[in-house]
Amino acid sequence: MKRRVMGVRTCESRCLFSGSKGEVCCIEPLHSKPELKDHPITQFSLLAMASLTKILVIGLKPSLKVWMTFPYGRMDPSSVPLLAWHFVAVHNYVNPMLAFCRGDVVHFLLVKRDESGAIHVTKQKHLHLYYDLINFTWINSRTVVLLDSVEKLHVIDRQTQEELETVEISEVQLVYNSSHFKSLATGGNVSQALALVGEKACYQSISSYGGQIFYLGTKSVYVMMLRSWRERVDHLLKQDCLTEALALAWSFHEGKAKAVVGLSGDASKRKAVVADRMVEILFHYADRALKKCPDQGKIQVMEQHFQDMVPVIVDYCLLLERKDLLFSQMYDKLSENSVAKGVFLECLEPYILSDKLVGMTPQVMKDLIVHFQDKKLMENVEALIVHMDITSLDIQQVVLMCWENRLYDAMIYVYNRGMNEFISPMEKLFRVISPPLNAGRTLTDEQVVMGNKLLVYISCCLAGRAYPLGDIPEDLVPLVKNQVFEFLIRLHSAEASPEEEIYPYVRTLLHFDTREFLNVLALTFEDFKNDKQAVEYQQRIVDILLKVMVENSDFTPSQVGCLFTFLARQLAKPDNTLFVNRTLFDQVLEFLCSPDDDSRHSERQQVLLELLQAGGIVQFEESRLIRMAEKAEFYQICEFMYEREHQYDKIIDCYLRDPLREEEVFNYIHNILSIPGHSAEEKQSVWQKAMDHIEELVSLKPCKAAELVATHFSEQIEIVIKKLQNQVLLFKFLRSLLDPREGIHVNQESLQMPPSVTEQFIELLCQFDPNQVIETLQILECYRLEETIQITQKYQLHEVTAYLLEKKGDIHGAFLIMLKRLQSKLQEITHQDEKAKEDLSLKDVEDTMVETIALCQRNSHNLNQQQREALWFPLLEAMMAPQKLSGSAAPHLHPEALRSLTMQVLNSMAAFIALPSILQRILQDPVYGKGKLGEIQGLILGMLDTFNYEQTLLETTTSLLNQDLHWSLCNLRASVTRGLNPKQDYCSICLQQYKRRQEMADEIIVFSCGHLYHSFCLQNKECTIETEGRTRWTCYKCSSSNKAGKLSENSSEIKKGKTAPSQVKMSPPCPPSKGDPAVKKAASEPVLDPQQIQAFDQLCRLYRGSSRLALLTELSQNRSSDSYRPFSGSQSGPAFNSIFQNENFQLQLIPPPVTED
Repeated sequence: MKRRVMGVRTCESRCLFSGSKGEVCCIEPLHSKPELKDHPITQFSLLAMASLTKILVIGLKPSLKVWMTFPYGRMDPSSVPLLAWHFVAVHNYVNPMLAFCRGDVVHFLLVKRDESGAIHVTKQKHLHLYYDLINFTWINSRTVVLLDSVEKLHVIDRQTQEELETVEISEVQLVYNSSHFKSLATGGNVSQALALVGEKACYQSISSYGGQIFYLGTKSVYVMMLRSWRERVDHLLKQDCLTEALALAWSFHEGKAKAVVGLSGDASKRKAVVADRMVEILFHYADRALKKCPDQGKIQVMEQHFQDMVPVIVDYCLLLERKDLLFSQMYDKLSENSVAKGVFLECLEPYILSDKLVGMTPQVMKDLIVHFQDKKLMENVEALIVHMDITSLDIQQVVLMCWENRLYDAMIYVYNRGMNEFISPMEKLFRVISPPLNAGRTLTDEQVVMGNKLLVYISCCLAGRAYPLGDIPEDLVPLVKNQVFEFLIRLHSAEASPEEEIYPYVRTLLHFDTREFLNVLALTFEDFKNDKQAVEYQQRIVDILLKVMVENSDFTPSQVGCLFTFLARQLAKPDNTLFVNRTLFDQVLEFLCSPDDDSRHSERQQVLLELLQAGGIVQFEESRLIRMAEKAEFYQICEFMYEREHQYDKIIDCYLRDPLREEEVFNYIHNILSIPGHSAEEKQSVWQKAMDHIEELVSLKPCKAAELVATHFSEQIEIVIKKLQNQVLLFKFLRSLLDPREGIHVNQESLQMPPSVTEQFIELLCQFDPNQVIETLQILECYRLEETIQITQKYQLHEVTAYLLEKKGDIHGAFLIMLKRLQSKLQEITHQDEKAKEDLSLKDVEDTMVETIALCQRNSHNLNQQQREALWFPLLEAMMAPQKLSGSAAPHLHPEALRSLTMQVLNSMAAFIALPSILQRILQDPVYGKGKLGEIQGLILGMLDTFNYEQTLLETTTSLLNQDLHWSLCNLRASVTRGLNPKQDYCSICLQQYKRRQEMADEIIVFSCGHLYHSFCLQNKECTIETEGRTRWTCYKCSSSNKAGKLSENSSEIKKGKTAPSQVKMSPPCPPSKGDPAVKKAASEPVLDPQQIQAFDQLCRLYRGSSRLALLTELSQNRSSDSYRPFSGSQSGPAFNSIFQNENFQLQLIPPPVTED
């Protein structure tokens, strides 16, 4: 600051920022415009400074004060600090805003003064960029211009952070301030940080004023400014982008454009100016559309051209609310081309249907209807007419067109809106549908559509709504209701013939759809409250309905029932004013319950039920109603009445008598017994009734009946069984109760039935379904074996008896029964003649033999050698006996089949009986011991072939096992003896290189994972385990990341008792001393590390099963003898305890994986 004292120029200064705390790169004072000179913030003379690490906001008046300090945070050290002030309007208050940035993030700080006079700085939203900034300039309060490090200008809208435009200015050749920042004139006496920032500094080369930005180049000065809104629109027009120009102008019109310059004044004036410019563009657009239309070619090409152009004109004319322009000048201009005219008319359709375009000139409306009519789009015409104001059209012509083209909605709309006529449309529709209905003919689809529209139209008129959409004017609503009612209740039509019946309109509607017509009346009656005249109409139309339907036999019971259901609902209302003679309800009851008429039984019952549910029950005497319902077999009516009186037991009779609902009785009984709300007496009466009808219930659905009994009265099952005298029903009931395959959802353990019940079921099963006895016995549990065996013996079910004896443990007894049965089957096939059923007999023999073999195989594992022979040799003898007779005078018919079956027995018994024993037994037979070996030559050769096959299989298996084991052991040895390569040359705990640690002779431990440690460091981390007097080490890093795994691995090591050479101990290279005769040698003892132990455990699990050593030992012992045979040995020799004789013996053979040498 400078001041004059006594005519002498002096200088006085104050330190604002010390260079010891950093170097200031940028200083920006707050300048205010003349219109803001009285702003309360200007008295502080605010100054913003930006150093290399932070920014400061300082007030110079009334005293020097720092109001804010803001650090940058982490950023690129070569980026330039930038500052810029500007007054902006926030929440209707104008305050200065400071924008500062360094790098790619711009921060905005709002500075304002509070009531106490203090300054508050609040942080606003920040702007993230994808480029590095070297300049920031406000062009106005909403738009900023940014310059990045590659000399590209970015125009940004501050509020939306939207990038509006990007401009390349490299041709400016901007002047940088690098030499000043680096202080080259004084020898570069600045810090390295400031010199680095100076590479991009251009503070003095860019300045802004009055919405203009000046850029200093090496050869000239460039000025940048925002175009005005007119210039932006004209720029697009020059590029022939008319659609884009209209869109931009509309954004100006709506105030949604960014960086707007040149539009001032209030909103209405701005819109008027922009709208005038848009009209000019639209005229130019229309001329261009006509000029650029293809003169020749397909009509589709022309249509596509105008479909792309004309909708734009229509859209913007309607947006600008210039229908006068659209339907006069624009329409006249486009009408010069017929294709353009058609497209223009079609463009109006969506606006008309959405009610955005209501008023049109008569000429356009006429042309629109004619155009769609010419294109046969009558449905579109109807949709358009009901949305248009048709008062300016020729009504009669439009009505005629609608009637001829069956546009009934449009016809009604024209009558209602064009002439305020509501009765004529109904008369026209009634004339079409009444004659076929009165004659009893079926209506066509078109007539059904007309009838439905008539019902909806009447409903709308009586409810005060316009058809097909909108509302009737309020002053016309009472008049329309009265006219419609008077029309409906007319005694005769206007042009009535002598044969016409009274009330033709009501009669026609009742014949057309009784239910829907009555629904229309019901909705109308809801609006009749507090209207005396309407109540009179209500009573009058009810009387007419009764007169028409009750005194006429043309109506079905369903139609009559609908009427009285409608009346019952009306009479049940608390504010009811209708009067209906009760005698009429009695006549309806007689009519519906007439026993002389069996037709429409379900329909009449349903109608009466709806009548009662609607409140009509108060019109009848209940006892008479029940008598008539029972007489007419209306069981649903009986159920309805009994339920009102809580006589639930009688409802069961209703279900059982009703063939359509008899199966629902189970759900009903279950609901009564399980749902709360019913008394114990009611439940007891229901159950007693169910017990009385238990046979009917079981015959109806045995499963449902059994589930019902088991769920609610499991303790009374024996009583139910006594009540079931019919044995077939009892069998079905017990089967559903005890056999879970029947699908009953009951816990069998909760039934707690005595064994006698199960045995009774088994006896019935033996009588009625003997083929299922064994399968059922396998599922059942609660029965006694002795009693059950007696039952099966009583009915001579030998297979079942054998099964039970086997289950009891009497294997020999079961075998004898099966053997006796097999012998009888063989005897039958031996003595049968050629005419007998050969296939069936052979099949019985084979099935019986297979079952007998299965019995022997199941139990041979638990028997000694003598007991096995007692089973297998009699079976073999039984199969060979028929073949001994082959040389007799009467040979049997199936020698080959019997030999095959005998061979099957031999193959099966070879797994349990030694081969020499089998041959010895055959040769000791008296028949074959006298020189008849040729007869059994086939059997012996078959046994030898089987032996050769099994010997080859065993040799192959032995070879595969040896190769597999050799490969596994080789890989395990290679992995254990592999050298270890440390990942680093320093200890993973103390981080010291093991070569430099000379103070003590510490051992170096390397793990297979590559981590290296000093033994002293591992001991301090407690990574040692003492096992049988030996120290085991664990990797500290690996075990700390998986401590649970460390314990499990170590425990598995101790269990297996194995030592694995996987850790290597090495001594550090320390020089020998006098007192140390020799350097301590590292222990070379191999030990498995946790990773190798895990791999070994996985290998063991993979080959888990019989011991490999046991397999190889037995194979080597047997192979060492030249007389080796798989089934050799005495009856009690070791061959029968061989691993290969074990039924659980499995070979897990896989090819070894391919490994690189």
